[in-house]
Amino acid sequence: MSMHWAALLTDAACDSSPRIDPQGVAVWALQFTPRVAQKEHTVWLEVGQSMRLFGGENPLHQLVEAGAAELGVRALAWAPTSLAALACARMGIRDGFAAPLSQVLNPLPIESMDAVNAHQATLARLGCQTLADVRQLPRGGISRRFDSQLLLALDQAYGLRPEGYPWVKLPETFAAKLEFPGRVDTAPALMFGARRLLLQMGGWLSARQCGVTAFTLHWRHDAMRARDSDEGGSITVRTAQPTQNVDHLCRLLSENLAKVQLLAPAGDLILSATEVSPFIETSRSLLPDNHASGEALGLVLERIEARLGKKRVLQPVLVEDTRMAWMAQWQPLNANKPTTQVRQLPGPQPTWILKDPLKLDVRDDCPLYQGPLQLLLGPERIEGGWWHRVMDADGGQLSLQVARDYWVALSQHAGALWIFQQRLPRNEAASWYLHGIFA
Repeated sequence: MSMHWAALLTDAACDSSPRIDPQGVAVWALQFTPRVAQKEHTVWLEVGQSMRLFGGENPLHQLVEAGAAELGVRALAWAPTSLAALACARMGIRDGFAAPLSQVLNPLPIESMDAVNAHQATLARLGCQTLADVRQLPRGGISRRFDSQLLLALDQAYGLRPEGYPWVKLPETFAAKLEFPGRVDTAPALMFGARRLLLQMGGWLSARQCGVTAFTLHWRHDAMRARDSDEGGSITVRTAQPTQNVDHLCRLLSENLAKVQLLAPAGDLILSATEVSPFIETSRSLLPDNHASGEALGLVLERIEARLGKKRVLQPVLVEDTRMAWMAQWQPLNANKPTTQVRQLPGPQPTWILKDPLKLDVRDDCPLYQGPLQLLLGPERIEGGWWHRVMDADGGQLSLQVARDYWVALSQHAGALWIFQQRLPRNEAASWYLHGIFA
């Protein structure tokens, strides 16, 4: 399986930016994949198995990049390995898949990888400036002169050795903190930081498949506050129904903060989800649920048929045939249906039938399927199909006439089975076949 990594750098680009909690970004990323790792100011996502869920590579990239930008992530890159993605993010290379991995990494300076940069002074004296220069050194000499992490990191970055991380666990409850780089004097100005916290909560809700019905925003006053002001304040916002819509939550919070007056400048925020409940997704089925739309099923099927095509909307139709494999045919909705009454077979009918009957082994005239079979009911004679002819591989006519004796047999391991024996001339030994399975 090919790996698809994203590396997010959460350290602030400048001192005027709010400090980003890497753990909060990691929790937000869990909505895209359960394989999220976090170390210091770096968050990794392995999304190789999640692309199909989000509609492919490009839609998933757009979702992750848009959310990361709103959270204030400094840099983001994609690559086949996690260390390659981190090196690309540090060097400002967004797409590590634009060329073969070695061509992407070889020109990068040794500062792009921590394990290599730890020996920068020694490597510089050896004339190494890029990762390619380091890889050209004799491996034996590298292993003796440097620690084992240098070769390990290089091999992992280039995809020569596997990578392993402890994955971030989704917390049972949500609470996130954000520190402002300066003083915030008015309550509406808190929305800039509060939106980042709401984005993190939205990711947590999506990962837990829950919706929030109440959340609380706490703010703490600056240490230089007046003596008569308390340590901070809070506001709780409630919703009419569970929701994960971050934009809706931001509008509600903004309306409530417009009525709040801060007693002192605020220094940091804490957002917590106080009430959550399971989130019920709206149905994405083509068919109406519980006739909520009030539209007849036939009209709905006609609309689906017009959308998908006649060959994609079929219905099973019983036909006048005693052979189980040809008793039902799939036809378009508006095809002419037979008007003759179909004769029901006297014996029990299996739940599933095999497309091609399976020939069974025989021991002492007893058929075998996961052990000896005990014949319970039969024989039930079925024959016909002399009128049913198809083209063979050579272009000739092939008759599908059958003459079989069916039995209901019992297997100790497989349960009730539907087996048959071909009716052959007396001087020939008839074989046993498995044709159906009872539920």
